[in-house]
Amino acid sequence: MEKLMRLMEEKMMPPMAKMAEQKHLRAIRDGIISTLPLILVGCFFLLMINIPITAWKEFIAPYAGDIVLPFRVTMGLMSLYASYGMGYALSKSYKLDGISGGVLSMAAFLSLNIPLNVTDKATDKALGWVLKMEYLGGAGMFTAILSMIIAVEVLRFCKTKNITIKMPDQVPPSVARSFEALIPGAIVITLFWLVRVMFKVDVNEIIKVLFSPLVSVAGNSYLGVLLPTLFICLLWASGVHGVSVIGSLLRPIWLVLLDENMAAAAAGNVAQNIGTEGFFDLFVWIGGSGGTLALCVLFLFSKSAYLKQVGKFSIIPGIFNINEPIIFGAPIVLNPIIAIPFIVGPVINCTITYIAMTLGWVNKVSIMAPWVLPSPIKAAMSTNDWRAAVLVIINFMIALAIYYPFFKMYEKNLLKEEAEQLEAMQAAESN
Repeated sequence: MEKLMRLMEEKMMPPMAKMAEQKHLRAIRDGIISTLPLILVGCFFLLMINIPITAWKEFIAPYAGDIVLPFRVTMGLMSLYASYGMGYALSKSYKLDGISGGVLSMAAFLSLNIPLNVTDKATDKALGWVLKMEYLGGAGMFTAILSMIIAVEVLRFCKTKNITIKMPDQVPPSVARSFEALIPGAIVITLFWLVRVMFKVDVNEIIKVLFSPLVSVAGNSYLGVLLPTLFICLLWASGVHGVSVIGSLLRPIWLVLLDENMAAAAAGNVAQNIGTEGFFDLFVWIGGSGGTLALCVLFLFSKSAYLKQVGKFSIIPGIFNINEPIIFGAPIVLNPIIAIPFIVGPVINCTITYIAMTLGWVNKVSIMAPWVLPSPIKAAMSTNDWRAAVLVIINFMIALAIYYPFFKMYEKNLLKEEAEQLEAMQAAESN
């Protein structure tokens, strides 16, 4: 294990750390994360019409369409919001105007969605131009990412080559920035108009076809949930923020899968996709990556003064799924003893959860609940299934059992070190 950890530290950490800071991946991560408050609010309204109580469902049914509207204008427009957030983040990383980059990215994304002039067949009344929401939610996330990259890179190219309209110094900065983005904006809008309207290339459909195998694998296959679990834990154990690296790559896919599940829940149907981000957050790593809440509990009862102290300041954050205190306090990073259960435990929990969902013993995740909620409560809310809370508790007990022998081994080493330090201190005092 020590050789593996050394190999990962020397060979894997440098490129992975570099990948985590890659401008485009970081912009995708930050842009998508910026949409989470809207998504959580929308999910609250979706939860209202999906509370698993028959009397409540019968009462709420006549009002379900109105109640679910906030969900449709938040989660249903997620890619639209993300396109702005990602464009803003990437522009700022290039030291460009963030607002201009965000607006250009959003305009480019919208340019790939053609509005329709709709008429009400019942009344023969023209309703005006309507933009379909089909690809404005999670299904359009890859298109939003592509649009953002092209738009901001055009903006950067024009700025670097000084292809902008310069305004006098006395012009307010906000107005000057708008004119600086005029030429890049014209290039971006014209380019996307040519692609979508003149050449009739449906980028959304092309991306959907290209990524459908990947989405299918990530959505319902065992490898689709096992590999992210394994790599995220391996990276964390090596000192690299695993979720930051792997999440930047896979979060668009996870959101597409969640969007499909949420749409099914909103329509009163059964969610089909297993591999959403909630699968990992709720059932695989309870208390944070590696399932470290179990380790927090074990540390609380440790005979080692140091581990007991780490347990005390880690347990409360761990209950609310914040585990940086124990990851760096134990430490777990580059610690061969604790790294083994940190990797093995989530792999076992991932396998158990996948089997339970595949066999229909537990509902799939169809609602995004606030991530800081304790896992059993969050799991029941996110799946509309009380059995999910039971599964969380089972997985937690399994994590406890897996961590225990390695915890005792680590505790024994620390107790020996603490005893030696105490003897040295006493010897120094006696002299």
